Amino acid sequence: MNAVWLRLGEDRATLTLHIQPGAKRTEVAGVHGDALKIRLAAPPIDGKANAALIAFIAERLGLAKSAVSLKSGQSSRRKVVEVNGAKADIEQGLLAD
Repeated sequence: MNAVWLRLGEDRATLTLHIQPGAKRTEVAGVHGDALKIRLAAPPIDGKANAALIAFIAERLGLAKSAVSLKSGQSSRRKVVEVNGAKADIEQGLLAD
């Protein structure tokens, strides 16, 4: 059930994401190539979209924001995010409505 955008390790997961900032609402929009597409209501100004992304992922997975970190793509739509303490059901947590 592992998606191509998700890599699971012993105690962490790495997510490859395609971000659409400035959307009407924050939501998971499905798979976009080899990445999970996430629409963010936050604008791509002064790191607001990156902060909103971290908060959104942490909330969806029931983790503290400190468990989610942006590894690459600070100013790009394509981002790599690392989630510490991730469980095997991370895919379901992000894709569930």
